[in-house]
Amino acid sequence: MSIPPDRTPADLVGAATGSSFEFTFDGRTLTALPGQSIAAALWSAGILAWRTTRVGGRPRGAFCGIGQCYDCLATVNGRPNRRACLVTARPGDAVTTQEGHGHAGLDT
Repeated sequence: MSIPPDRTPADLVGAATGSSFEFTFDGRTLTALPGQSIAAALWSAGILAWRTTRVGGRPRGAFCGIGQCYDCLATVNGRPNRRACLVTARPGDAVTTQEGHGHAGLDT
């Protein structure tokens, strides 16, 4: 499948160029484009891992990119276990690295 010459990758993912906004990842200010997933915004910033495994603490990031594998889990605005490949980035979002199952320190 080829991309028509008048369409860009940003068009295909629904991102609009020229109107970026800020969000934070582990306290670091990053930018995203409207319609861009959190995973895509993190990749754009060169961040490839934002979760550690429950056993062994190994780094994980996006793997499948379609919400099936759960490797891209992140904590978004205090809510753990959000699939970063499916969650659209929004201005002011606070995204943090998720460690293990993501429930440490939560009142359950």
